[in-house]
Amino acid sequence: MTETVVPQGRDFTKKFNRIAYGVSILLALYFLFISKDVSQAAGTLGIALIFDPFDQKLSFGKRPVYQRAWLIIHLLCVLALFGFTIFA
Repeated sequence: MTETVVPQGRDFTKKFNRIAYGVSILLALYFLFISKDVSQAAGTLGIALIFDPFDQKLSFGKRPVYQRAWLIIHLLCVLALFGFTIFA
């Protein structure tokens, strides 16, 4: 019996997610400070969470504390901007 070895392709998802996360953050900062459009900044910052810059194969509970803290603070910033949009 012969074993077939399938070559592993390069996984670009981690690199793509980091680039997309960074671009989304920069775009949100542009909307917030240059355009003065808080609702666009909140939406863009929320979309940035889709592109998790860390290892997505790890469940949230198994990640290092700094990664969990980073993502929770990011989410709190999104919620604060949405709250400012609604109540201001």
